[in-house]
Amino acid sequence: MKRLVIALVALFPIAGAVQAQTLKDLLATLTVAWNKPIEPFKIIGNLYYVGTAFCGSYLITTPMGNILINTNFEETVPFMKKNIESLGFKFEDTKIILASHGHPDHQTGDAMVKQMTGAMTEFMAEDVPAIRNIKPRKEHPIDKVLHDGDAVTLGGTTLTAHLNPGHTLGCTTWTLPVTDAGRRYNVTIICGGLQDNTRLVYNQADPEIAQVWQSTIDKWKTYPTDVFLGAHTWFFNLTGKYKKMQANPKETNVWIDPNGYKKYIAGRR
Repeated sequence: MKRLVIALVALFPIAGAVQAQTLKDLLATLTVAWNKPIEPFKIIGNLYYVGTAFCGSYLITTPMGNILINTNFEETVPFMKKNIESLGFKFEDTKIILASHGHPDHQTGDAMVKQMTGAMTEFMAEDVPAIRNIKPRKEHPIDKVLHDGDAVTLGGTTLTAHLNPGHTLGCTTWTLPVTDAGRRYNVTIICGGLQDNTRLVYNQADPEIAQVWQSTIDKWKTYPTDVFLGAHTWFFNLTGKYKKMQANPKETNVWIDPNGYKKYIAGRR
């Protein structure tokens, strides 16, 4: 959590004032800033964007109910419910809640969504301690523990959980195939990138961190990717692509971006 807070502070011009605040005050500030709304939209096939302008959340629809990746803050949940319903789906049809990683800006809303929908929560084993340490208003629910390579299947759609540690111990990249207009595409939803304060050498708290990140980057390179998405929207330039989508809705799907995925990996390397 300390590493997350330092990284988040670095992203804001009000850092000098924020650093004097308590952790609680800081998270309250970030909750407001990172809950900036954006209209939901179809990405491709049965995959939809339902998150905020900063924190990525994804809805995968199936005939047997829907899968939601990342609930974000508790304050995000009413906004997310509205997003899902505006797309023509029922919030109560959410059957499974998944996570990118165990940080409050992605998973604090899990208990609230579970209470509202009855959905199962499924998290990577290595991130379970971090998930438990997130303190929503209710105890954090953990219904199923996942492991590297596990499949999550619902209504004919299968996602694969990939353990990509570095950002957190159990950082989870999700891959899934989708079909759109009769063509199959591979989707990759990256877990998390290097924090601004990452120390890769002489790191007493985590002396193997450089090797961990090298392993994760090497794994990213093996995932066939047509559609590149992520836990945060700047990973895949949501703002720029969203503007292009609005300006030219009938042109080629802007979310199909294999070169953007390769560029992101090269930047992390």
